[in-house]
Amino acid sequence: MLHRKIYQLCCDGREVWIFLRDQQRWIERAKILDIEGDLVTLRYETEEEDENCSWEEMVRLESIGAVTQKLASVPKGCVEPLVSDDCPEAEQLSNPPFDKRED
Repeated sequence: MLHRKIYQLCCDGREVWIFLRDQQRWIERAKILDIEGDLVTLRYETEEEDENCSWEEMVRLESIGAVTQKLASVPKGCVEPLVSDDCPEAEQLSNPPFDKRED
């Protein structure tokens, strides 16, 4: 099951976060480049002091404890989120009438 999911993530080309249980560490924002047998090739970048480093690493499938991916993000700062009034009229949902019951 994990092998199929990692293969799917490899085909999608999306960034993933991978936990290596044998090393007890996370690899953040990695791209899965290839799967060959039980070896998974990853590429990721790290920031160390004043330099950025690019890494390509091969890990065994059995050492992968978890794989996560970002589903969505929201910008920080003074950004006004879009609300339904900002949507084009064709995309707006109509409000259902309230069921007013008088007691």
